[in-house]
Amino acid sequence: MNQAFLGLGANIGPRLLNLRVAVERLKDAGTLEAVSSLYESDPVGGPEGQPPFYNAVCLIRTPLSPLELLSFVKSLEREMGRWEGPRWGPRPLDIDILLWGDKVIKEEDLEVPHPRLAERPFFLVPLAEIAPQAHHPLLGTTIGQLAEKVGRRGLSLVLRRGWEKG
Repeated sequence: MNQAFLGLGANIGPRLLNLRVAVERLKDAGTLEAVSSLYESDPVGGPEGQPPFYNAVCLIRTPLSPLELLSFVKSLEREMGRWEGPRWGPRPLDIDILLWGDKVIKEEDLEVPHPRLAERPFFLVPLAEIAPQAHHPLLGTTIGQLAEKVGRRGLSLVLRRGWEKG
């Protein structure tokens, strides 16, 4: 089984419901082992005037390959109403593969670790909550250390762990 950390986000529609549905549906791709607290963050990049995002991170153990999991999550995003739009634009669901064990993956459609993982509090804080000792395979440091360095700017706690259960 492969271990993957996924970043979840939503900033349009019923954000909480969309993320709860996504967490439930991710169980079709493997065993969900941990889900972080839910946070709210301001959008990064993209069009001006977007609503804030809800963000969380989960750990899944999956028999799928990285590209198979990517295909699964992109299909789930489309089912939840995501459409092709401006880069970093508003979306009802966004799922990113942040880490794949300690592997480095460079494919045309997939780069792991996520290329902006080390600079984004909305990834690092929830990831450090569930896996502070996980290593960033390119930077040689722990996720906890990266989260401490980046801080919590623009991030606020919405719901503690267990939010996905309703």
